[in-house]
Amino acid sequence: MEHTTQQDNFFTLVKRGNKSSAVAMAGNAVIAATKGVAAAMSGSGTMFASAMHSLADAVNQGFVFIGSILSEKKPTARFPTGFGRVINLFCMVAVIVVTIMAYETVKEGWHLIQHPAVVHGGLWLNIAVLVVNLAIDGAILIKAMKEINVETNSLAKGSGIFFGAFKNVRRAAPATRLVFYEDLVAVSGALLALTAVVVTAITNFAALDGLTTILIGLLMFVVGFRVGFDNMVGLIGVAAPKDIEEKVIKMIFSDTAVTDINKIRITQEGRYYHVESYVELCPGLSLADADDIKFRIRDHLMTDPDIADVTIGIIEDNGIKDWPPLYREEVVK
Repeated sequence: MEHTTQQDNFFTLVKRGNKSSAVAMAGNAVIAATKGVAAAMSGSGTMFASAMHSLADAVNQGFVFIGSILSEKKPTARFPTGFGRVINLFCMVAVIVVTIMAYETVKEGWHLIQHPAVVHGGLWLNIAVLVVNLAIDGAILIKAMKEINVETNSLAKGSGIFFGAFKNVRRAAPATRLVFYEDLVAVSGALLALTAVVVTAITNFAALDGLTTILIGLLMFVVGFRVGFDNMVGLIGVAAPKDIEEKVIKMIFSDTAVTDINKIRITQEGRYYHVESYVELCPGLSLADADDIKFRIRDHLMTDPDIADVTIGIIEDNGIKDWPPLYREEVVK
């Protein structure tokens, strides 16, 4: 009973929640409110579209943050594999919100092309709001990039964080991926909105307001599809990336008693991995020695913070090499 109380401790779970989504939720709520006021005062359709995008982001990050908290719950007797896929469910809810907001934004953009809005002042207010938007969303995007590099154990620093984030984003936690994709579009959308606000204020190209609004909506659709696809795969159950598999194999072969790996399966749930494997050991070992080796391998794998559980089976070496000697050679080196 004591163990159950500890694993359900609310504040402990909140601390383990995805920090990027919590920061993004608060930041986008502030941005959405300021943009909404600016849109109402100026009549800018582009500003309205940008406000809708920020509102969608704030709602999404709220869902995602709650999901990331629940996904950190430890396995129970009823749910022995844990709650890692809960975050995928919450991200799918976020995708629905993004898709609805994207539809409304495109719809508003088309309306503005047919019936251009009369922008009645507030140019400097719009510019100021969008500059603040760029600063906040840019800071959130940088934090998400750093989180991606931390979660994927990347050693990137300085400007390398940017390239490392794009390279490793698919291996990051679902919540961090969503923050990254959404704020990437948010920064792009703010730049587009800033351009449209300035151009429509100094020229007669009123249609640009609607065109930019539609483009922002289409970018939201792209985010919805990308995040939706990733989380659909996560809900079905997906194999770990190749580099994670290779890392686990090398960790198993680092034990000198292991002669081969007969079978191995590594599945990903949320940001954690589940390892199941049959390893072949040197012939002639007693059952007690084989058990000690099995637990030694399991404990070694569990030192990796990204591995949630390990199931190891042991069999005697059958003389058939299932895995290339490359892994053994690299371990020896």
